[in-house]
Amino acid sequence: MSGSSGGAHVARKRFGQHFLVDHGVIDAIVRAIAPKPGDPLVEIGPGLGAMTQPLLERCGTLTVVELDRDLAARWRSREGVTVIEADALKVDFAALAASAGQPLRVVGNLPYNISTPILFHLLAVAPQVRDQHFMLQKEVVDRMAAAPGGKDFGRLTVMLQWRYTVDALFDVAPEAFEPPPRVRSAIVRMVPLATPPALDEDRLRALVTLAFSQRRKLLRHTLGRWLDEQGFSGAFDVQRRAEEVPVAEYVALAHAVSWHG
Repeated sequence: MSGSSGGAHVARKRFGQHFLVDHGVIDAIVRAIAPKPGDPLVEIGPGLGAMTQPLLERCGTLTVVELDRDLAARWRSREGVTVIEADALKVDFAALAASAGQPLRVVGNLPYNISTPILFHLLAVAPQVRDQHFMLQKEVVDRMAAAPGGKDFGRLTVMLQWRYTVDALFDVAPEAFEPPPRVRSAIVRMVPLATPPALDEDRLRALVTLAFSQRRKLLRHTLGRWLDEQGFSGAFDVQRRAEEVPVAEYVALAHAVSWHG
C-alpha cells in the first residue's frame, strides 16, 4: 500500500498516487492482514513503502507490482523484494500463485481510478488467492459489502459476493495521506469462498447488469422481459426492484437460465 519511507518522490496524478503517512493507520492495517513468515504476499502499488516495510519485516520476502518506473527501480534494490514493473491489470496472478506453490495473499492501496477493473481482474483468479486486503474509496467498499435493500447494493455487490466473503474493516480519513485525496477511504477484507456456486460468470454478469440498468423500476420491466425471451419457466419474483434481490437468488437464477437460450 502506497506510503512514505523517505525520499523525494512527487505523487503522480496520472497514477492516482496518494501516499499513506499515518502510522496509526499503517499499524491497524498490518494487524488486520496479520502477515506470517513465508506468506506469499503480493502488494499492488507499494509506493514509497509505508506498508511494504512492515510487511517485509514480518514475511521476509514480498512481491510488489509497481507501474511507476522510478518507484520500481527503488524497490529492485531492496533485498527480499521481487518487482513486477507493470500495470496490475496485465499481471498474471495465477502464474504468480503457481510459482509460489500456494494461494496468494494480495494487498494494496488500489488507485481509485481503476480500482473496480482490478477487482474484476482478480475475480478470475479467486481460486488461487487466500485473501485480499485493500484500501479503496469508502464509497466503493460500501458497495462491495452492502446488504440487499439499500442504495449501495448493486452490480458490484453481487459480482463480488457470489465469490467472496466481503468485510468492511475500518475507514481512513483523507488526512492519513500525502497528498490528501478528496474522498474518504476504507479497508476491506475479501476471502474467496471455499466452494462457490458453479455457474457461468458471463451469464451472471449479463443478468445482473440488466437487472440494475433501471434501478427505480420493478424487475418485470427489465429482467422479466429478458427471462421471457429465454423461455425461462422457473420461479423468480420480478415484482421487486433489483436491490431487493439477495445475491444467492441472482446466482441461482443465473445457474437456472444457463440451460435456456
